[in-house]
Amino acid sequence: MPTIWLVVSLFVLSAIGFFVGRNRALQSASGDTRDLHSLPIYYGMNVALTALIPALSVLVIWVLAQPMIIDTQVSRTIPAELIPESSTRGLVMSDVRRVADGLDLAVSLGGMTEADSRAINAETTDVRARLGEYGVALGSDVRPEVLKAAQSYRNLTATASLAMNVVVAVLAIGGLAFAYSKTHKDFRARNVVERGVLALLIFAASLAILTTVGIVFSMLFETLNFFSLHDWKDFFLGTTWAPNFRGDSELSILPLLWGTLYISFIALLVAVPVGLFAAVYLSEYASGATRAFAKPLLEILAGIPTIVYGLFALLTVGPMLVRVFGRGDNGLLGVEWMAGATSVLTAGIVMGIMLIPFVSSLSDDIINAVPQSMRDGSLGLGATKSETVRQVVLPAALPGIVGAVLLAASRAIGETMIVVMGAGAIAKFSLNPLESMTTITTRIVSQLTGDTDFASPETLVAFALGLTLFVLTLGLNVLALLIVRKYREQYE
Repeated sequence: MPTIWLVVSLFVLSAIGFFVGRNRALQSASGDTRDLHSLPIYYGMNVALTALIPALSVLVIWVLAQPMIIDTQVSRTIPAELIPESSTRGLVMSDVRRVADGLDLAVSLGGMTEADSRAINAETTDVRARLGEYGVALGSDVRPEVLKAAQSYRNLTATASLAMNVVVAVLAIGGLAFAYSKTHKDFRARNVVERGVLALLIFAASLAILTTVGIVFSMLFETLNFFSLHDWKDFFLGTTWAPNFRGDSELSILPLLWGTLYISFIALLVAVPVGLFAAVYLSEYASGATRAFAKPLLEILAGIPTIVYGLFALLTVGPMLVRVFGRGDNGLLGVEWMAGATSVLTAGIVMGIMLIPFVSSLSDDIINAVPQSMRDGSLGLGATKSETVRQVVLPAALPGIVGAVLLAASRAIGETMIVVMGAGAIAKFSLNPLESMTTITTRIVSQLTGDTDFASPETLVAFALGLTLFVLTLGLNVLALLIVRKYREQYE
């Protein structure tokens, strides 16, 4: 049974448990709800949750753990001498999974029976051509050991899936039967249900923390693996980024960090003045009708996908800058300072446009939080509207505005798509904003794209870059939150 249908079956069984539990409670009280300890709905909820939660929890854990366990078991069956010198066990397992998926597709489309998929032989059949008939594209001919491992992978997956269905079904039906047998008029169903719901709420509240901890530890362990293969001094103190999957790589974060900070700095130069001036206008000068129209219109920018901003940078802003600064005599300035559409300035301008609603919305809320009595006092002393804004409102809101700018900076540092499409892919030190550069996020994507060997420094460096970026953005977020909290304690 496919997993989605198993989940649907669990919810249907849970709904059935709700009604039978509720009816049993009413029957035990002879239909008089005054004899029940709890409302009838609690008895139904107790049976429904007991049937659903344990079975669904086991299903989720099983679905997450099954692929890893099967990968490990199948990988061990492939002798080391059968792995090509130009490949690794991880790449071979990628081929095994693709062949297994291809066989599954062929069987599901009726191109071969389950028995044929198990009996197919790589020595007598062109497996690559056979699977290609069903739209499965394989990069090379299927070797016998790969086909054998793929067949073993499918067998183990089918067996594990059958076992999962049986275990989950037994837990669900057993839970329903157990809760049903405990249901009677004196059963404290409300107490049990409320404790169960409280446990679910605690788990939901802890999920974000557990996810963050899991991400940090996964990056930390892989980063330690990287530093066991590559000198940490070269990573933190070197000046060259030159990955080479054949060895002798120079993997320094400093050129990438420079590009990241440079592009973010230009983005903030665009976003902070425009966003702050927009916030001052909307909060202090705009009429109610203008504010009701302009603020939602401005915040539409925040809902545009970053890939759209990337296309805007590549197809509009970049060529526009080239027409001004590039192409020799064809340029408006008659110089050739800019060789292509990708540059630090291109990415910085577009990223700044993306951050404008971020800065303006936060700053607008912070300025509006300044007590009206401070404005009235300034105006009462004879100050003009502009003097009140400059000398009273903005200084009072400054801590919150600084926090908003720091949050915008952390957002800029972690941006990927705009940088990929607008800044280029060259890691270097340069002060020229018209040159192509790259950032940490772009290199993370590049190092983990394609068939990669996760045991090589050139791939593991992505985790070191990610951990460094995580620490950097986390520090900015914490600093911003501390500043905003101090501001709110003072004026709320």
